[in-house]
Amino acid sequence: MSSYTGEGSKLGRIVNTFEETFIAVLLGLMTLVTFANVVLRYGFNDSLIWGQEVVLILFAWLVLFGIAYAFKITAHLGVDALTALLPKKGQRVLALLSAAACLIYAFLLMKGAWDYWAPFAGLSPTEGRWFPTGIDWGARNNSFYVTDQVPMLEWLRWLEPLTLNKGFEESQWEHYDKLPRFIPYVMLPVAVALMLFRIVQATLRIIAGKQDSLIVSHEAEDEVAAVAATHGEEQK
Repeated sequence: MSSYTGEGSKLGRIVNTFEETFIAVLLGLMTLVTFANVVLRYGFNDSLIWGQEVVLILFAWLVLFGIAYAFKITAHLGVDALTALLPKKGQRVLALLSAAACLIYAFLLMKGAWDYWAPFAGLSPTEGRWFPTGIDWGARNNSFYVTDQVPMLEWLRWLEPLTLNKGFEESQWEHYDKLPRFIPYVMLPVAVALMLFRIVQATLRIIAGKQDSLIVSHEAEDEVAAVAATHGEEQK
């Protein structure tokens, strides 16, 4: 399994490239839209009516992507005051238990994310309160919900027969006047899937002895303390 999910694997490299590129694009778009709105407002007494909503959507995407990315670089904060007192073997056992709990949580979150997003995309959510026990084929199609201000992009009109007009004859078809909500909401299952992938990677690293825990490393603090101690000795 590690050969397929490890950072050096083909899938790992693809995910790394996609994740880092997408984060950079999100930051760039947020900056561009905000800057354009400021220039329009103070320079031309105008504004992009959809600008604020787009920035909020992009920011939400960035946060969700950041959760998964933080697992990759071991940047999530945690309290290790008690685990640090244990011997290495005890720390390893607790790290594996924490990883197992995170895997279970991410799996449940994946189900919840899919079940929430699927109706907005004209798809069927799963059945079962905790674990998927089947497909709810009778779920209501909520693909008619749209964003408040974001205009519909013409090159996305091909989605209308698959979502808004699913099951209707062409003579009864309607059209989106705003961007459908399932497009910004798609980040929920995508981000949680990335989170699950990153937790699997981290768990495999812990099993292989390449990583001590899921939380942020204290190596930087140790280095700072060492430099401070050295500097103090020099002053003496």
